[in-house]
Amino acid sequence: MEQHDHLLAEARRYGYIEGDQVWLRPLLDLPARQVGQVKESADASLVYFAQRFGLFRTKVEDLLQKIEESENKGSFLMKALHLKEQVASYDALGDFEGLHRRLTEAEEGIKVTIGRNREKNLATKISLIQEVEALADTIDWQAGSEKIKDLRQGWIKTGPVEKHLIDELEARFQAAVDTFFAHKKEFLAEKKAMTNRVYDRYKELIHKSEALQNSNEFEETTRKLKQLQQEWKEIDGSLPRKQANDLWTRFRAAHNHFFERLKVHIESKRAEQQTASPGEDNLSRKRALVAEAQALLKRPMSEAVSRAKELQAAWKKVGPVRGEESDRVWEQFILACDKVFELSALEHYIRKRQPGAEPGTPQDQTNQRILALRDFIKHDRQEQEVLEENLGKLNDSLGNDAFRTMLQGKIRAFERKIRTKNDLIEMLRQRLAS
Repeated sequence: MEQHDHLLAEARRYGYIEGDQVWLRPLLDLPARQVGQVKESADASLVYFAQRFGLFRTKVEDLLQKIEESENKGSFLMKALHLKEQVASYDALGDFEGLHRRLTEAEEGIKVTIGRNREKNLATKISLIQEVEALADTIDWQAGSEKIKDLRQGWIKTGPVEKHLIDELEARFQAAVDTFFAHKKEFLAEKKAMTNRVYDRYKELIHKSEALQNSNEFEETTRKLKQLQQEWKEIDGSLPRKQANDLWTRFRAAHNHFFERLKVHIESKRAEQQTASPGEDNLSRKRALVAEAQALLKRPMSEAVSRAKELQAAWKKVGPVRGEESDRVWEQFILACDKVFELSALEHYIRKRQPGAEPGTPQDQTNQRILALRDFIKHDRQEQEVLEENLGKLNDSLGNDAFRTMLQGKIRAFERKIRTKNDLIEMLRQRLAS
């Protein structure tokens, strides 16, 4: 009963009965308006329309609560405006002016939030544009493309800005994206053109080599092919590995074909020379040089070193030896000379460490030399390991061939040094034993 009386009092405060019509009093700038008809009785009709106001007020309060709790307040702006419009037409009796004021306050608050968000969105979009524009000079196309993909997603996820700025910002963002991809397209086109130029240059050298591979002008063709090899090394550019390997295989095949023919030609000429001069026994002369070199360790070091150099000069003047014996006699000769030079270096090291007469017995002096040689071997092995490690790190590109050959040569030189020093240690041990 108390609730009924309260509703009736509220209805009479904001409305009235005129004839059989229920009217809402003037509010805001709006005149009084009819909201319904009297059905059962005047009081019952007034209470009914007061109850309808309660329903409308509940809608408004539910919306205001959602606005209060939500982080995305802007999404409720249209609903607030719609309810605000209904204030002028909703058939009920109550404090519409109070609801209108609360909805207006909510609307203004939402617009302030929207304005702040749009300022924040504007700053975000300008930052995204600057990030894309900063990619204009990049050459890391893969990373740049991935970056632009992320920036596009960021652009899509960023909320709206003021309407008058939308077209300008969209145009600037897209222009920066277009600039990046235009540069990428231009770069890839130039890269393809460069690759084609490199490929054509390699093919040109291959064709020239194949045209020379059956030439009988051996001396002139050797010079030309070596020039082509140099030009091959100097080509500035790279190709995919398989394509480069295929071209190199074809180029090398033409050169190998010619130089195999050259080898046969040289062997033939050598055989002719040996037949023409049967008294010229190159192998005997080289064996004699080996024997003299091996005997040098029994002579004073200064004489041995000087004579070893003379024997090396003489060796170069002796003609070639055919077959496996050529390598065998050369190994014997170079090992004998190496022993002389290594022993000379050892004696120089001992004198430098101990100027004047050496202390100790001859046995002590020999042991001292053995220890020094072991230290030298240890150092040589360290150097050899560094070279082998560097060799292992080289990739298979053609540009590394000369460096690879140089490293392999140095490794073989250290192997020979170590073998020579071990031979000297064995020789010194035999002296101790005797």
